[in-house]
Amino acid sequence: MSSLKIIPFTDLPTADLIVDAVYEGGTQSGAASDPLAKLLPVGNQGGFRFAGKGPNKKIVVLYTSGDDKDWPDRLELTTGQFIYFGDNKTPGHELHDTPRGGNTILQNTFEALHLPNRNNIPAFFIFMKYPTPSSSRSVQFKGLAVPGFPGVPQTEDLTASWKSTNQQRFQNYKAIFTVLDVPVIKREWINELLNDEPLSINAPQPWKKFINQGIYTPLASEATTLIRTEKQQTPDSGQKIEILSTVWHYFKDSPIAFEAFAARIFQMMDQRVIIDEITRGTIDGGRDAIGKYVLGLHQDPVYAEFSLEAKCYRPPFVTTESPNTVGVKEVARLISRIRHRQFGVLVTTSIIARQAYEEVRSDKHPIIFICGKDIADTLVENGFNTKELVNGLLEKDFGHG
Repeated sequence: MSSLKIIPFTDLPTADLIVDAVYEGGTQSGAASDPLAKLLPVGNQGGFRFAGKGPNKKIVVLYTSGDDKDWPDRLELTTGQFIYFGDNKTPGHELHDTPRGGNTILQNTFEALHLPNRNNIPAFFIFMKYPTPSSSRSVQFKGLAVPGFPGVPQTEDLTASWKSTNQQRFQNYKAIFTVLDVPVIKREWINELLNDEPLSINAPQPWKKFINQGIYTPLASEATTLIRTEKQQTPDSGQKIEILSTVWHYFKDSPIAFEAFAARIFQMMDQRVIIDEITRGTIDGGRDAIGKYVLGLHQDPVYAEFSLEAKCYRPPFVTTESPNTVGVKEVARLISRIRHRQFGVLVTTSIIARQAYEEVRSDKHPIIFICGKDIADTLVENGFNTKELVNGLLEKDFGHG
């Protein structure tokens, strides 16, 4: 944490917005310590906070705690794509009937994008919860965002999806944004936004390029760490730990049944995955499933074949013992089975040992690692966000373990 730039609470009213800088909350209890309301003229509660009356929003803050089990907001650092869910999160309300009008903001914003009438699009500032030793309310600035993303069609950048809770159904928005390549938002431009001067001399060039021409300049960052640590492969919340534990306990005495589930998880991650066969355990030749990945045009596809191996190993959090990790031996077995122009997929409820991970990446073997955290994340993103829902999926589609 010491390497991050931290802006003290007292300096917030005049501070610039710096990507990945942390803005400290106050030390008092309650909303008085909220940093966002001190940093910008927006509210001190909720995921949507804005400046501007009626439909004429000038600034919109999208705040995410990162731990909403039903609606997991996500920032892809390698591409600059930000996925944010709306604020209709309880049954009994129409899609746009929300206290702070967040879903209406999304509707109006994407309508302006599609017409196009981009001059009516407010500046979106993304903040994430980032507790510091001095305040649990501190936040981290993740960037200036605009609606849509390169290559995502208008029919998919704002979609309404159904969820259920306590046997009641309701809809919410899933919105796709682009975080622009703007490292610093100057205080002068923030003031000009509030004075209806969004294209002033202080406006960032990527913002002007988007408003004037509809061209995106994403803040994409290549990952410098190619080896995920044990912590990065382990679920990051109690809810996800419970979900992964449910999966492991269900299949731990029947690892062959886990193979079909592992193939399903890979399909959930990407709709271009086609599973051709779940192979028989005694004659699989080292492969638990085989399939194809669809490339190119729908009317003229190209297929890349893959082999999948599944390891239902003990996750690191189940006992105080060391986790049952996937090591060099298991990975080498999969590598030896994939043929020319194929790639491999290894799915485990546990983690990939560092040595095995390093050897695969340094030798550039075409292997996709799907670890315990990935399984839990994928289930949550596909609506299986409780132990009960996961159990229902397992019992319905995968027998009795």
